[in-house]
Parts: sequence; C-alpha cells; structure tokens
Amino acid sequence: MKRLRIEHATGFTYPGEVSASYNEARMLPGSTDSQFVLSSQLDVEPATNVHQYVDYFGTRVAAFDVLAAHAALSITARSLVEVRSRPLAHSAMGWDVLAREAGRAVATVEMMGQTPRTEPHGEVAEIARGIAGAHENPSRAAVAIAEAVRGAVEYMHGITGVHSTAAEAWTEGKGVCQDIAHITLGAMRAVGIPARYVSGYLHPIAEPEVGVPVTGESHAWVEWFAGRWEAFDPTNGIEIGDRHVLVGRGRDYNDVPPLRGVYAGPHNSQLHVEVTITREA
Repeated sequence: MKRLRIEHATGFTYPGEVSASYNEARMLPGSTDSQFVLSSQLDVEPATNVHQYVDYFGTRVAAFDVLAAHAALSITARSLVEVRSRPLAHSAMGWDVLAREAGRAVATVEMMGQTPRTEPHGEVAEIARGIAGAHENPSRAAVAIAEAVRGAVEYMHGITGVHSTAAEAWTEGKGVCQDIAHITLGAMRAVGIPARYVSGYLHPIAEPEVGVPVTGESHAWVEWFAGRWEAFDPTNGIEIGDRHVLVGRGRDYNDVPPLRGVYAGPHNSQLHVEVTITREA
C-alpha cells in the first residue's frame, strides 16, 4: 500500500476578458474498495462557490460558475490517498453465462454498447473475435485483448487529439492512454464483454522514493465484467497497482473529462495542465 499526494493544476488563459464561465471538474478521487481518500479539496481562482455532487456513474463532480469578468481561470485539485493493489482474480464464468448475466443489470448493459469514441476498426474487431475464440474464460480473454492492443499501438504524444476516436488511433498505430483505452474497450465490447473507461492518475515510478515530488499526468485504463469487475492498464501492460488512483468511470472519455465548461468571451483560450504526485508513505 502507498500513500500518494496529488496536485492537479489546470485552467485557461483567455486572449481577453470573458464575462462568465460555467464549469465542471472531475479531478477529485473517491474512496473505493482499493483506495481511501484521506483529504481532498478543489481551489478555484477567481474565487467562487463550488457545488459538489456524485454523477450517474459514481464520479465526484465539482460544478462552479464564475460570473465576474476574468482573463484567466485556475483550478487546483489537491488529494491525499492511500492506495492498494487490485490483483486480477478471474472468475470461472463462461461466455454463455456472461451473455445471460450481463443483460440483467443496467450497470453492465450500459457498458456493452459502442460509442462513437470506442467503435472499433474492422481489424480490431477481427483480432478480438480471434482472441475470444481461443479462450474459454472471458476475463482471461479480456486481458489478452488488452495486451494485443498494447502490442499494436505505440504510446506517443502529439499524434492524436482529445477528440480522436479508437478507429482513428488504430489507423495511426500510435496514441496516448486515452486512445489505447478506447481501442481496448471497443474490442472487448465487440465480443460481448461489458467494459468501462477509467480515468485517474498513475505515479510514473514503480517504487518511488518517499517525499520526492515527480511530474505526473492524468491516466486512463479499463475495467470489464465477467462475474466481477476486473481492471487492467493496457497502456503499460500491468495490473492495477498501488500507484493507480481512480477518479472516475464511464462509457468513454466523454463521461469523465477532468474539466469541461463553456464561457462567454473571445475565442482561442489556452489550456494549461500540471500534475505533481508525491509518495508520502
């Protein structure tokens, strides 16, 4: 188990004053069976009232409006979280039972359909069907699918954008964690495995030194249902460990963006993002 301190600073600089902005932030982790939030807070500048709630998918949301004129918006999320590993524990559920059980609950039914972001390229669907056909256990097939995607897509910044789809990233053969998660989700759903997108943070060092802050970034991985919800990090090809901090879950990135909003004012705002992660214990 590790104790991680996370500071996520983001926001916008505008080319001139804006008269108002309306925003939602999904930057604060919640307590789960594998992590416990010791403290968390969200600071907004210009200062304003922040309304917090939990959305439909169970993600903490901070909603706020800035109604005074401003030329910049700054949001900083600070969290201290104790995290433990989530080792895979594949159930013995087979494909026939999965097909029957997955259709009985809203939580799984909603994670079976493709979205415009996850709709798989034809090659991906074919690869997924081949892997599924070689595995009697859907959960083990899910891991094999994630590993196949990782082996085929190179991690690289600057090739795709925040609005890129799984099919576009597959065609490029390159992308970031968001793209790799979307491709993996599309492949799993193509063979009948309910799967969901997970957003959070990852400490970039496997065994970080206590008290040393490092530059991190938002991260994405996947979960799937095959008797129970399991998780895997397809970008790094690893199980979810005690350096993964979960923030939100959804059908794809659109359900869990760290920051979403609109404003009234000049176009061409500049986004800035800085994530710092420190192991405290």
